[in-house]
Amino acid sequence: MNDKFFDLKQEKQDRMINASLKIFSRGGYRHASTDEIVKEAGISKGLLFHYFGSKLGLYGFLFDYSARFMLLELSREVKRSETDYFALTKQMEQARMQVMKLYPYMQRFLDVAVKEEHTEAVERIAEKKLDYEDRLRAYSMQADYSIFAPYGDSVRVTKMVRYTIDGLTDEMSERYDFSPEKLFAEICAYLDTLRRMTIKET
Repeated sequence: MNDKFFDLKQEKQDRMINASLKIFSRGGYRHASTDEIVKEAGISKGLLFHYFGSKLGLYGFLFDYSARFMLLELSREVKRSETDYFALTKQMEQARMQVMKLYPYMQRFLDVAVKEEHTEAVERIAEKKLDYEDRLRAYSMQADYSIFAPYGDSVRVTKMVRYTIDGLTDEMSERYDFSPEKLFAEICAYLDTLRRMTIKET
């Protein structure tokens, strides 16, 4: 990658990043087209390759940038002392909403990238992917999962929560009046409902 990319105005950097995130998040590395990316970004293909060298170079940059950006926002929002599962989940979702304000497709790109199967792409991001997943796991491990003991399997309960959040995100992202703030409010409402359903207050 050409470091002069960061000498560009922030608006142009973000335009190129957002266009790339959008196209790569649709169908992974194999199906992403640089023609679509440059059209979405409103730039020439020559300019794209001037800064990133190749499609693979762009992909590697995007994963590194996205993982760093997401983890930085998580470090700002998540309290290291928080052990309440639902409070912790809200903090993590708040971080993701902050990211979404600047980069609407970043979370989706990361989700697709960690499941990527194209050999070149997998090898390119392998080390950074492990670090990203390890650090996400560390946040999740803060939670006290004993509250789900009456249900016998905390994995199923937390998967149910994840499916709910992912479903809401997919549904609301398609609405004409979408905003990260509205999505976060809806996620919190569902989390509060799930909390009441799964935890008996003493």
